[in-house]
Amino acid sequence: EFDTLPLEKQTDSTGATIILSVDLAGEPLYFRILKINVGRIPLYLLDADIPENSPKMRSVTSRLYGGDNEMRIRQEILLGVGGSRALNALGIDPSVFHLNEGHAAFTLLERVRYFVEEKHLSFDEASFMVKSQSILTVHTPVPAGNDVFDTALMEKYFRREVERIGGRFHKFLELGRRRPDDATEGFWMPVLGLRLSSRANGVSRLHGRVARDMWSLVWPHLDRLDVPIGYVTNGVHIPSYVSRDLLKIYDRYLGPGWTEDPDNEKVWQRALTIPDTELWRTRERCRTRLVYFARRRLIKQLKGRNASAHEIDSAENVLNPEALTICFARRFATYKRATLLFRDPDRLAAILTKTGRPVQLIFAGKAHPADDAGKQLIRTIIQMIKEEPFRGRIVFIEDYDINIARYMVQGADVWLNNPRRPLEACGTSGMKAAANGALSLSILDGWWDEGYLGDNGWAIGSGEEYDNPEYQDQIESRDLYDLLEQSVAPLFYERGIDDIPRDWISMMKRSITSICPEFNSHRMVSDYIEGSYVPCATNSEVLRKNDFGLLKEMVAWKKQIARDWPNLKILDVTVDDRTHAIKGRQLDVSVTIDTAGHNPDELKVEIFHGPINTYEEFKVRNVTVLENFKRAQTNGSFVFSGKIPLMYSGLYGYTVRITPYMPYLPVSESYELILRG
Repeated sequence: EFDTLPLEKQTDSTGATIILSVDLAGEPLYFRILKINVGRIPLYLLDADIPENSPKMRSVTSRLYGGDNEMRIRQEILLGVGGSRALNALGIDPSVFHLNEGHAAFTLLERVRYFVEEKHLSFDEASFMVKSQSILTVHTPVPAGNDVFDTALMEKYFRREVERIGGRFHKFLELGRRRPDDATEGFWMPVLGLRLSSRANGVSRLHGRVARDMWSLVWPHLDRLDVPIGYVTNGVHIPSYVSRDLLKIYDRYLGPGWTEDPDNEKVWQRALTIPDTELWRTRERCRTRLVYFARRRLIKQLKGRNASAHEIDSAENVLNPEALTICFARRFATYKRATLLFRDPDRLAAILTKTGRPVQLIFAGKAHPADDAGKQLIRTIIQMIKEEPFRGRIVFIEDYDINIARYMVQGADVWLNNPRRPLEACGTSGMKAAANGALSLSILDGWWDEGYLGDNGWAIGSGEEYDNPEYQDQIESRDLYDLLEQSVAPLFYERGIDDIPRDWISMMKRSITSICPEFNSHRMVSDYIEGSYVPCATNSEVLRKNDFGLLKEMVAWKKQIARDWPNLKILDVTVDDRTHAIKGRQLDVSVTIDTAGHNPDELKVEIFHGPINTYEEFKVRNVTVLENFKRAQTNGSFVFSGKIPLMYSGLYGYTVRITPYMPYLPVSESYELILRG
């Protein structure tokens, strides 16, 4: 009901509603722009449910998850192409485009069209410009979770558009294929994003590695370590999720300005000065509030099902406000293994009902509408918690939303997360819980792989990755039970005469001081600004100057060096003083290169070096750039020189890599041409 929401229809100078359109296989899809202010930030939404459209077209924005692959491509054309046109209509000309996942990758095609038709650049020049100012963040760590469209669908919706702006359709299709020459392969949206972006990243350190492995075919000539996909670990906006009670404590002990400096480790170290009693009483109030909230929601759920009066009365007494409370709340995808804790019901029952050490569980979450396996996980949990001894000790809260999430992250003692490593790209709920003093009990996956320090929570397993999922579930469920029985519950119930769990509180403080300054949105945005936004904005500004003069020069240079690349040769590699190669010293290295007529500053010469195994594979690989060069006596060649630091003992190896170099060259383009020796 848009008329009841705080949305503002965007209008032109005459006050008329702005109506734009995108072409969907010859039929126009009209849409309007709606704005909602999220704090000080305008969020623009695109709505096709307007009278100008046929009923079929109006349905494009009616439901996100639903319909077939053709509905999906229509939605993504509206998001990407329509989104870019919406910004133009509003007079917004961004210097940087940051695409979140491949869903919006058609933005890049629309930007190419814009530069061709509005700025009169060639297709290659426009593509170079778009690449220079675009960033892609990938999320889904399994190929099956990424959008891919078949060739017939792409031809139906894009052939005319691509040919109209001077592109060749078969070349366009290659932009979306992992193997460009494989005509049987579909069109991958993330691959389009990777090929037309300057920088790409995963959302945690481990996910960066997974993403490099997953999309390595896009750069088949690169080692997987060198695939240009980095990582920026996600963070959360801590003030949005911390309870009011704890917010007052943070203001008192961290200082009233802590929210403006949330990534300052020294600020968070002040949490160590919070009196144990004060912190614990706050934790108890938040847990009690969660228990009462869960009871209210359970009663509401039961009334909605016309449950008996006895069942509704019993719901008044579920959960214990003083018991160790473990929460699990997230999307019910199968890889997140919501039922891992139920693999051994007898052992779980023993943990929950242990005399003097009761434990209780609160579950919440939703499955993707098309994920029947995920829905079955929810059914399994609901069926089990109806039976003794789980009744009253385990609760499932339906209709998971941000309000339920706040109660849970604020009231949980332990935040449980047990995905199948390495399928959790990042996960952020544990960060929100940690900011409220909860302790994470998690697989070393996503953000916890870099957040776990040994004394700020618990790790299930040691970061192993298995080929057999059933065996993995068996091993890790046992480890989970062991941790609950031997570490988590005993630490929580080990009290002094004042009934305060001092060691538990010590771990809480360690969790707060180690996690909050690192896994927050302030640090995350700073990483994006410094590593991506500023470089891309600078490139965008420089390349636009003088009617795109430098851009045109760089595109011409790129074509010329590609033609000359087969003529580049490594003539000699010399490492001096190998007989005195001792750890801690440096070796002089020189590489003589026939540059095929190119200036030496147009090349980047690197030495990869480090200890190697008997198969001549690097155990640890270091990189040294040879920045000094001089003309060799041999005509047309140059000698590049530098020093290799010897940081390890044992068998040592080295290899040379040469790539094109030019200031403002997009990172992803730096690896299109490679010479090794």
